[in-house]
Amino acid sequence: MTKTFAVIGDPINHSLSPNIHNAAFRELGLDCTYIAYRIPKGELAAGVESLKSIKISGFNVTIPHKVEMLKYLDETDGNCKLIGATNTVSNDNGKLKGYNTDMDGFLDPIKKRNITVKDSNVLLLGAGGAARAIVVAFIKEKAAKITIVNRTKENAIKLAQFAQKLGIDAIAKSFQEIDASPKHKFIVNATSIGLKNEPSPIPKACINKDTVVYDIVYMPMNTDLVVQAKKNGATIIYGYEMLLGQAVRSFEIWHGIDAPYNTMKKALLGGF
Repeated sequence: MTKTFAVIGDPINHSLSPNIHNAAFRELGLDCTYIAYRIPKGELAAGVESLKSIKISGFNVTIPHKVEMLKYLDETDGNCKLIGATNTVSNDNGKLKGYNTDMDGFLDPIKKRNITVKDSNVLLLGAGGAARAIVVAFIKEKAAKITIVNRTKENAIKLAQFAQKLGIDAIAKSFQEIDASPKHKFIVNATSIGLKNEPSPIPKACINKDTVVYDIVYMPMNTDLVVQAKKNGATIIYGYEMLLGQAVRSFEIWHGIDAPYNTMKKALLGGF
């Protein structure tokens, strides 16, 4: 019997997840299919019931449901509890277990490049769900200090307090307070800035050849931040690499076998 998997969210029609997972199924000859399923805000309870009724094997969760979905889970992994959101769910005979693959997905391309996080300084733009997972990732890898910058400074303060509780030196700033000197090894954009080709709020002087610039926006691939970073000779990590890292982790949770990374990468890049 064909197993069905899905991604739920709203909007969902732009999702590249079906391309990625269906390519993996074809490559490995698995009798599975993966669909995009739109569930509008406020309709999650009914949506989850309908997924259960079709005996969905597993699903990914994207905006706006990553936090609310926790209410409908029977079990969660440690990362879900810490980050306060889920993005991957498995269904075992009607019992839903949630995972959060944001942290592993984020770290995957850093590890693939053998870049050391330990003792480094981090400049993080954003204070939403993705930013929270990224903070946890940097703490796990023993970064020294995180500066969190956000449009709404109160949210940056809240995330900095969360980081401090987990035992790292963290401070909050507004965009106007970004220090224009290259003192951060990592500069990470975890906001939507760049989606519509807006200019990056990071001063050019912050970036040099020793900087690792990681923009989690994956469409467009070359955001203004990435373009600036290339000019300044920085190491670039693209948003699609995090997306791919998350997809690989979801695949392995659901199927218990190694994901065909290169096949999934080709399918993802073919979707641009």
